[in-house]
Amino acid sequence: MNRQVLKLAIPSIFANITVPLVGMVDVAIAGRLGEAALIGAVAVATMLFDLLYWNMGFLRVGTSGMVAQAYGKGDFEEAMRVFVQGIFTSVIITLIIWSIQYLYVDLAFKFIEASPQVEKLAREYYFIRIWAAPATLSLYVFKGFFIGMQNAVRPMAVDVTINLTNLAASIFFSLYAGMGFKGIAAGTVVAQYTGLVLSIIFMFTGYRRYFKYINLKSSIALSSIKRFFVLNSNLFIRSICFLFIYTGFTSLSAQYGDVLLAVCTIMMKLMMLFSYFIDGFAYAGEALAGRYIGAKERDSLVRSVKVIFVWSLSIGVVSTLVYLVAGEPLVRMLTDNQQVIDASRPFLPWLLVMPVVSCAAFTWDGIFIGATASIAIRNSMIYAVVAFYICYFALNGSIGVQSLWVAYMAHLVVRTAYLSGTAKKEVFQF
Repeated sequence: MNRQVLKLAIPSIFANITVPLVGMVDVAIAGRLGEAALIGAVAVATMLFDLLYWNMGFLRVGTSGMVAQAYGKGDFEEAMRVFVQGIFTSVIITLIIWSIQYLYVDLAFKFIEASPQVEKLAREYYFIRIWAAPATLSLYVFKGFFIGMQNAVRPMAVDVTINLTNLAASIFFSLYAGMGFKGIAAGTVVAQYTGLVLSIIFMFTGYRRYFKYINLKSSIALSSIKRFFVLNSNLFIRSICFLFIYTGFTSLSAQYGDVLLAVCTIMMKLMMLFSYFIDGFAYAGEALAGRYIGAKERDSLVRSVKVIFVWSLSIGVVSTLVYLVAGEPLVRMLTDNQQVIDASRPFLPWLLVMPVVSCAAFTWDGIFIGATASIAIRNSMIYAVVAFYICYFALNGSIGVQSLWVAYMAHLVVRTAYLSGTAKKEVFQF
């Protein structure tokens, strides 16, 4: 079971490692183009796309869970049906996003408090990166399909290609082609389409034998697509809840000025370093839970969950030790602005708390996704959002920006408690 878990987790971890590196390079490029406002602009611009794309995360999550269960049953016709439904949905959503792009960004800045300079730069970034929408949304479906089919190597190759291309293109366009801040967005667009082309190639080379099961008319018929949308409506609500927490975090931190916005942006990037390791085992949980539930192998499911949790908790402990030793040096990697570095010191202890508090929440998420227990996943995030905002507004008056970090940790505790309490019913009873 360790071998099966690691076969799925290690490629995902390797791919995930490149994700925060790209985000940190974007921040580092902005940090070396000039003032702190540029770092804040990266955060706000990224948040604009979080508002769009995090809501669409169900395309990957729902696809992987349903395809994994179809794989466990040996029902490849169902697996291809889910894939087609996901691609069809991504195309429809892309057309909607493009049609409302100007209305959306104007409306967003009625709620996002940012300095005029940060808003101007963020808008420039947005109107370049928006043209990557079809690639970005389709890639969610491809990745979910590959993971559901118990193959973590193909999505790893796609993710690594995207992130290395993004890194190289952003540096080139920003620092060498004279595009400045706009080059960061241009690099992302090039990278997303590169990843889409590679995914299509992998689909043809690895799964062509299943194409005979594709029936476009049947796949998008109302009776066929109903389960896809019922499951994904709950996952869509989950995504909205994530959105309220993570974009709320950035938006609220912007109220404290450009320096503290830069600090919060950097701290969140560093915290996400840990989560990308844990996500590798969450992906393994998606694939194996779905497979064993589909195959009705309860004993194998229980063993896989135990093994995944041992690895996740181990990573949590190691990550805390790394942050203890290298907290401030990691901050200095992302900015040479001494004012930002000095302001970050009171927040470094949160790096020590994050791994221990969050590892169970992230791991359960993957297992519940594989079980397609979408109602429980939805409810856990609704309660987490409530906990986040109650803590923030209750403490903001007394401890200021630190209340954001208390609130963030509170939402993780609530997720862990709820999913742990419902796992027996939602995951193991079938």
